[in-house]
Parts: sequence; structure tokens; C-alpha cells
Amino acid sequence: MPGPGNNGAVSAIEVPSPALRILTLNIQVGMPTRNYGHYVTGAWRHVLPSRSARRNLDRIAEVIADFDVVALQEADAGSLRTAQINQIEYLARRAGFTHWHAAINRNLGPFAQHALGFLSRHPLQDIRHHPLPGRIPGRGVLEAHLREPGHAPLHLLVAHLALGRATRERQLSFAADLVDPEADTLLMGDFNCEPQELDAHPHLQRIGFRSIHQTPTYPSWRPMRSIDHVLATKSAQVAPAQVLDLQLSDHLPVATEIRLRPT
Repeated sequence: MPGPGNNGAVSAIEVPSPALRILTLNIQVGMPTRNYGHYVTGAWRHVLPSRSARRNLDRIAEVIADFDVVALQEADAGSLRTAQINQIEYLARRAGFTHWHAAINRNLGPFAQHALGFLSRHPLQDIRHHPLPGRIPGRGVLEAHLREPGHAPLHLLVAHLALGRATRERQLSFAADLVDPEADTLLMGDFNCEPQELDAHPHLQRIGFRSIHQTPTYPSWRPMRSIDHVLATKSAQVAPAQVLDLQLSDHLPVATEIRLRPT
């Protein structure tokens, strides 16, 4: 019953907005790379399956199990070099994710299926894969929406960008054009460029994207370049990103946390 003096009014109970733990990682097809020499001695793993790659996938699964949404780059969707294992599905099942999606960027038939992926503990909707512009095909951006009742949608984009700056600029503009103006947006992935290039990109600035870390991520054994990123739109209530000192591939993982906005 209403208490005395409140005229029968009942105060609304404020439900705290859920916070989602986010991680992005270039998994290098599961290859455990510890130094530059491994690029040469381990090159055969880009063609043939190996036990070390499977064991490393299990290590990756242990790490990502602590997160709510994971964005993966340089995975394989099932080919000769992975013994026909879709690495994104494998990691989802191994780490206990209920939702996952893989998108093939470069289809090399039975030899390689270069892919991007999302793993999530929440349903993902409006999933689309877009080929990115470039002289050499095989780069893409994967997008999805995460919608929790009573909260603004979260728009997720994961990309693996080109090595050349001119092509990257076109690809970043393409990704910026995908942004949902009614949603908080995270653009994540291996961008192959430093934060200064992202901060100077006029289209990203117009959208309101901001970089949330400056820490080097590559190579994982002696990080010197910050090329793996999480960009967030202005409205997103996102924590500063942390680069995790975990050698799971030749890139270090980047983690952050975002709080969904109540509607």
C-alpha cells in the first residue's frame, strides 16, 4: 500500500542498464606466433592443418569465454588448413556462446575460407556482410544489431582493412556510411593503421567516431604498432579499451565494456 504523505504515488524502480563486455581479436587462423621467425617456419599452417593451431583455438576459447560479444578477424570458415572446422563455430561452442555468425571475405575453395565473425550471448539481428572497396577483392565488413528490451539498440561492425592507406580511406568511409544513426555504434577490428590516421579521417569525424585506446597491439610478442581498434560513436557509454597482454596470435586482443542506454 502507498505510505502516508505520498498521495498514492508509486516510485518507478530504475533498472540498471546492462553492461556488455566486448572483445576484438585477429586470430590469424589459430596460428600461435611468438616471433618473426614463426612467419617462415609456420607458413605451412596456412595450407595444412596442425595440432598446435587446434590447441591455440582452445586457449582463445578460454579467454573469450569471459566476454559477451566477440568480434573475430582472420578466421577460417572451414577448409583444408583447418581440417574443415569452421573456427568461428568451434570457438562459439567451445566458449559457450549461444549465437554466432561467420561471413566469408575471400573464398579460396577447399584451401582457405577467410572469414569475419561475431560470437554473442545475446541474439544478433539484421546481420549483413558487405564487401569492401579495393583493387584486390577479399576485404569485408560484417554488421549486426543487438537489441535488449527497454534499451537503445547497439550497432556492431567488424572489419579487416587493407594495407594500403588510399584503399583504407575508402574502406573507412564505406564503413562509416553503414552507421545506424539511431543506435550506439562500435566499429572494431584489424584496421592496419595507427590511431592518428583514424582521428584524421574526415568521414569518421563527421559520424562522431572516437578511438578509445592508443596502446600498441602488433606484433604480440613486442607490440610497436596500434592497429587493432574499437571506435565508438559519441553517444556510446563505453569504457576506455584495454589491450590484453595475451599472445593468442600475432595480434593482441582489445577489450572494452559498453553500457546500453535505456529508452
